[in-house]
Amino acid sequence: MMKRLLDFLPDHVATLLNRLGIVLMSMYLTRLVFLFSNIEAFQNLAFLDFLVALWFDVITIALFFLPYYILYMLPIPFRHTGAYKLFFRLLFHITNALMLGLNLMDVEYFRFTSKRSTYDILSMFGGGGNDLGQLWGTFLQDFWLVILIYIALIVASDFLYRKTDRLALKPTNRSQFLKTNLIWFLLIVPTLFIIGRGGFGLKPIGIIQANRYTNPENISFILPTPFTIIKTIDQGGLDPVIYMSEKDATYYFNPVKKTQPQGILAHNTNVVIIMLESFGSEFVGAFNNGKGYTPFMDSIINQSLTFNYSFANGKRSIEAVPAVIASMPTLMENAYISSPYGNNKINTLPNILGKHGYESAFFHAATNGSMSFDGFSEICGFDHYFGRFEYNNDAHFDKTWGILDHYFNPWSARKMSELKEPFFSTLFTISSHHPYFIPKSLRDDVKRGPQKICASISYGDIALRNFFIEAKKQSWYDNTLFVLLADHTPATTSKVYNQRTHIFRIPIAFYHPSGNLNSEKSNKAFQQLDIMPTILDLLNIDTEYYAFGNSYYSGDSGEALTYLSGSFNYFKNGHLIVYSNGKAQNLYNYTKNKIDLNDSLTYFSSEIKDAEQKIKATIQRYNSDLIKNRTTVK
Repeated sequence: MMKRLLDFLPDHVATLLNRLGIVLMSMYLTRLVFLFSNIEAFQNLAFLDFLVALWFDVITIALFFLPYYILYMLPIPFRHTGAYKLFFRLLFHITNALMLGLNLMDVEYFRFTSKRSTYDILSMFGGGGNDLGQLWGTFLQDFWLVILIYIALIVASDFLYRKTDRLALKPTNRSQFLKTNLIWFLLIVPTLFIIGRGGFGLKPIGIIQANRYTNPENISFILPTPFTIIKTIDQGGLDPVIYMSEKDATYYFNPVKKTQPQGILAHNTNVVIIMLESFGSEFVGAFNNGKGYTPFMDSIINQSLTFNYSFANGKRSIEAVPAVIASMPTLMENAYISSPYGNNKINTLPNILGKHGYESAFFHAATNGSMSFDGFSEICGFDHYFGRFEYNNDAHFDKTWGILDHYFNPWSARKMSELKEPFFSTLFTISSHHPYFIPKSLRDDVKRGPQKICASISYGDIALRNFFIEAKKQSWYDNTLFVLLADHTPATTSKVYNQRTHIFRIPIAFYHPSGNLNSEKSNKAFQQLDIMPTILDLLNIDTEYYAFGNSYYSGDSGEALTYLSGSFNYFKNGHLIVYSNGKAQNLYNYTKNKIDLNDSLTYFSSEIKDAEQKIKATIQRYNSDLIKNRTTVK
């Protein structure tokens, strides 16, 4: 039937459709490679998901090939010329190669983020950090099979492209040629344009609308990466939303908070936050009956205030820093730091504590400029930034990200002694990250496991121990509150930890050497956003501030809110409610460590109603306050 249709069409139209078919076939093959490489994350795919995925590929091709088919369908009477054919062959392969490359990129990167990449991925490679330049070698070494697949698809595409060359010869009747070609131009171009919009809706289809066609956990399967990137490339900002009156919104959610000084710790207690790269709860022994790769961290956790159900507010490092330092979440596709609101005025730990005599410093072993942390630390009000350049000894450079943790961590502890007390500092580690490099001197000391990251987590734990060994030698140690946490969860092959109930699960622990802070493991849900409010209460700071989280001492039952690929994930009272397109879509029990969780949405109507109001109020306030730059308490 398809052959009959193509035979009916003029040669140049049939040629165009054949060539777009080549792209569609190649795109779908990359989708299958993506699926088989991340099969643990997609355990409940249905046949309809494959059809919807095909439709989104068609939409994406119509978007990316817009210049190609507009120029190609113009009624130009010299399609037979060699220059004309060469131009379109080059344009085809440039566009096709870009789309296939973006799709294959997420074959590996999805494992770390649990989402398709968006345009802000480029912020990783901006600034002075040169992350991309430093990573090329490891990409080629570790992902060679994906690269070979990419090359094979490009070669196959060109082979098939040359088979489709059915361009008509030079027309003998110019008038008839123009008339016929204009008619087909007016048929084909608007049709493909409408397909690129996703239909006749008032607004073009976007990432959020994809939730209408599948379960939230399958969104990343049906959406191709070129689609998610092009839909966020010009995301000028958030749209204001009004779900309820401002009074009602404030009733359900109010980001203006007042501290509740606890009197547990001494006034002028120092604070050190240690963000451990990719230390997901899956790998921490204290949360797995002692089975893990973090014996030193376990010993700290066992003397700390910690939580059985604690959550990262994102899947990337760039989302963790504002969540922890400013209680500012990323409730949109682009990370807050790289969004149009990254320069907004915000209340942060360094600027609040600075008003109470605290000197502050941000330590990050990566090359300065990496993920724009140095620039954002300045916006947050940190007095000092210490990175690879300040360390000033590239003999300890891992040749990928920055200075090896077992060198940088103890150096940071010594450097903190140069700060005037009381001080606030943040240390962000780097080594437990792809390519999971272990220095040769410690390769016999690490504990290995079924995943490559296990040894890297073990090395990170050794480096953490080195920090505390050095910190205990410093005069400030006994008067310091330590907050240990992961920035996000890492890539995993675990079916349990690939579920929405677990993909944000990280350790968070508050430790004070004096023992004045009672050690307990709370069942209260706790998130990165809650760290700033809790610290302010523990430091006995008396102030109002703006935050999306709540102090552990606020008296509420605990909650967490995250955003991923168009859906919001709300954790409270043992239940995860997945919310998208204006209503709750699923409800799961997040306390169960098993796969095939039952969707209990229909059994908790009153809880769902309250959760929907809370989520709507939070989104309304988040969008409005970021747009109007009113995310502070003056």
